[in-house]
Amino acid sequence: MDRARLIRFRPFALLAAAALTLSGVTALSPAARAAGADLLGNGGFESGLDGWTCTAGTTVGSPVRSGTSALRATPAGADHARCAQTVTVQPDSQYTLTGHVRGSYVYLGASGTGTTDVSAWTQSATDWQRLTTTFRTGPSTTRVTVYTHGWYGTGAYHADDLSLTGPGTGPAQPPAAPAGLTAGTVTSTSVALSWTAVPGATGYAVYRDGAKVGTVTGTTATVTGLAPSTAYAFQVAAVNDAGESARSATVTATTLPGSGGGTPGLPPHALVGYLHATFANGSGYTRLADVPDSWDVIDLAFGEPTSVTSGDIRFTRCPVTECPNVESDAELKAAIKAKQAAGKKVLISIGGQNGQVRLTTTAARDTFVSSVSKIIDEYGLDGLDIDFEGHSLSLDADDTDFRNPKTPVIVNLISALRTLKAKYGDDFVLTMAPETFFVQLGHQYYGTGKWGGQDPRAGAYLPVIHALRDDLTLLHVQDYNSGPIMGLDNQYHSMGGADFHIAMTDMLLTGFPVAGDAGNVFPPLRPDQVAIGMPATTNAGNGYVSPAEVVKTLDCLTKKVNCGSYATHGTWPALRGLMTWSVNWDRFGGWEFQRTFDGYFR
Repeated sequence: MDRARLIRFRPFALLAAAALTLSGVTALSPAARAAGADLLGNGGFESGLDGWTCTAGTTVGSPVRSGTSALRATPAGADHARCAQTVTVQPDSQYTLTGHVRGSYVYLGASGTGTTDVSAWTQSATDWQRLTTTFRTGPSTTRVTVYTHGWYGTGAYHADDLSLTGPGTGPAQPPAAPAGLTAGTVTSTSVALSWTAVPGATGYAVYRDGAKVGTVTGTTATVTGLAPSTAYAFQVAAVNDAGESARSATVTATTLPGSGGGTPGLPPHALVGYLHATFANGSGYTRLADVPDSWDVIDLAFGEPTSVTSGDIRFTRCPVTECPNVESDAELKAAIKAKQAAGKKVLISIGGQNGQVRLTTTAARDTFVSSVSKIIDEYGLDGLDIDFEGHSLSLDADDTDFRNPKTPVIVNLISALRTLKAKYGDDFVLTMAPETFFVQLGHQYYGTGKWGGQDPRAGAYLPVIHALRDDLTLLHVQDYNSGPIMGLDNQYHSMGGADFHIAMTDMLLTGFPVAGDAGNVFPPLRPDQVAIGMPATTNAGNGYVSPAEVVKTLDCLTKKVNCGSYATHGTWPALRGLMTWSVNWDRFGGWEFQRTFDGYFR
């Protein structure tokens, strides 16, 4: 979070990587399924974008190669303006992909072939140029995605008369029922499930006690929002274009007793806020004793390092010259005890926009642990909030697996936080406030990518969150100061309304493929571990939404009503609550954010 009156917007760095596979299955007539027939639907774009999924495309009447329409798509930023269509094919068969394009750096390709994905491209085509490529499907491949895209910074491109020829398929059939359903990790509120992949399945429906509770694309799922000490029966069914299979054999699991860990002493729904304790800005200084009782978790902002790589964290109170009404250390410590007596949690938040922390060595890690412990002990705090921003976290080029990180700044941070948790025990409150760039962007891009060239910070919080998920009290991603982020619907979502918060939170509670790899899924968090981060006022940061949009967000996620265009993958009445930057800005705005939360949950 920024100290300034307006938190500055950080545009996303350009990310040079192949775009993700998008869905957009087109139903084909029996004639189109004949051997050698064109399997693409609407390859000439005569029916607009029907059958195609495009990030930045439209149809135009000129220029066209044939017919009356052609595709025009314009790359912008890291978006290469990809249009894609997924078609049904036969395994172990030969196919030819052809299309005509105009523009600079235009690509035509096929992914998901089961063998070698292929593409053809042209560096410059001032008039219509034919691109063609061939591929053979793998022994179990039944679906292939055809795509076209441009390249950032090169302007609009055009495409027309795309076709995919080769053996068609007969009438589609639902897949077989999944086998091997087993229950894995069980907590007081969740059960992890896994099963064997089914050939021809494009997804799986998960059932709990006979009711469908979600769908996933991979072969694992974690069912959340369960009651402690309760037995549940689970089944899964495989899904493709033709429908849903019979359900698998039933597996039962009983949740553990207790609250599930990681949430010591918090109410079912909590309001979290950052309190400017070391600086003043346009919002004014607010004493901790003057923070209303509505605030359940109060993060003192900020503890900062003596240097970027020292690991030596200091909590320097706001000077009287900057904050004339600042309380003394004795008064602050008394206020902390009073808040704790009222059931509130007071934490030290480390980082912020100016507090870059890079634990590049084990010495820095150990210094971090000792210096943070000193602050916690001196003020009698309940725990720690990690608000690492900027370049604090990034991934080395060879660090590609969020489950097994190798980058020193990541590994050392995980080790330091585990040490602090072990030192203070189960009551230690650990929270994190990453930006969307470091979490949800990991759905598209992770680190430097397979071919290099991406921003190494992309998704860099994922290994930290994953390693500490059993110790993590709250994750409240900053859903502000963010560029567009692709959600689980393969559409980009932008700040400014409930849709953005719904899509970003749904990703955390459903889990998501990392870097587009359906076999490498970041597992969902428990809903009681998740709060939604929002600016308190228009002055606090880009991405402010009105109270009505806050209510829409909560309605959709906790009740599955008032959802708008984004379809969530579940309903989470146990969602922990809301976080805001900041308590000071909310006071400046007449406590609007606090009143909205209280009106909904209290």
